[in-house]
Amino acid sequence: MRIGIDLGGTKIEGIALDDNGRALIRRRVPTPVGDYDRTLNSISGLVKEIERELAETGSVGIGSPGAISPKTGLIKNANSTVLNGKPLDNDLSRILSRPARLENDANCFALSEAVDGAGQHEQVVFGIILGTGVGGGLIVDKNVISGRNRITGEWGHNPLPWPNRNEWPGRACYCGRTGCIETFLSGPGMSREYEVLTGQALCPRDIALLAGAGNTGALELLSLYQGRLARALASVINVIDPDAIILGGGLSNIESLYLGLLEKVESYAFSDSLSTKIYKAAHGDSSGVRGAAWLWPKPNHPTQTASGRET
Repeated sequence: MRIGIDLGGTKIEGIALDDNGRALIRRRVPTPVGDYDRTLNSISGLVKEIERELAETGSVGIGSPGAISPKTGLIKNANSTVLNGKPLDNDLSRILSRPARLENDANCFALSEAVDGAGQHEQVVFGIILGTGVGGGLIVDKNVISGRNRITGEWGHNPLPWPNRNEWPGRACYCGRTGCIETFLSGPGMSREYEVLTGQALCPRDIALLAGAGNTGALELLSLYQGRLARALASVINVIDPDAIILGGGLSNIESLYLGLLEKVESYAFSDSLSTKIYKAAHGDSSGVRGAAWLWPKPNHPTQTASGRET
C-alpha cells in the first residue's frame, strides 16, 4: 500500500493506493496556519488514521510546496513560508519512524499523470499547473527529473516569450522579477487582465462562464490568455521537446482553451511540424496526492523517483 500526502496551504489531503492505482481511502484535514510543528503532527495523524482504518502499514510520499535545497537539505521556495528553512522530509521520517519521500507538488502532479493518467503511454511528459500559481514538472520514463538545483519545471518564473509592447516589462512577481509567465497565466493574473480589459473584477470561473454565454470581453480575454499560453508552451517545447504536455490546475478546466491551442503553439515552436500532444489531466484535482503516493515505485519501475531524498 502506498500513502500519498498533498500538503496544501489550506488543507492536507491523504490517499492510499493499491498496486494497481486504485484508491482505497481518502481523507482531508485543515492545514495549521503558520505552525510548523502542528503541520508535522497533522500529517503524522493523517497517515496513522489511514493505516488504522485499513489495518495496514504503507509507504509514505509527500507532495509539498517548494523543494529540498541540495545545498542545505532544507525546504526552499515554498509559498507556505513556514516550511522554508525546515528539514521537512527528515522530520517526517523521524515522526513516522520510516523513510518518507518528498517532492515538489507540481512534480507529484506530473508523476501521477505519467504513471497512470493522461500521459501514461508517453516517455517524456511535462505536466503544468495553471492555478493560483504556475508550476510544472518533468517526467522521463516515469522518473521525476528535478535537476541539480531542484528547479526543473519552474517555467512559471521565466519571462513571457515574445512579449508585445503592452506586455513589457510586465507586472512584478513575488520572486522579485517582472514579467514572469506566472503573472500572466495564473488565476490572479487572468483576473487582473480581465479587470484591465473590462473594468470588472471577476474570478476565472466566472470569466469562463461569461465567455460560454458569448460575452465579448470574456471571449477577448480568453483569446489573449490562450495566445500567451501558446507562446509559453512553445518555449518549453523548444527546450525539452516532450511527447506530451498535461494541463492541470483550476484554469485547465476551461474547455475553450484547448480549441486551437495546439495550432497556436505550433506557430511559435522551432519546427516545421509539431506532434506533441496536449492533454487535460485525467485525475484532475487528485493528481497531486496520487503522485505523492507514486513516489514509491511500482515493482517494474524501480527508480520512479530519481530526486526525492530518502532518509
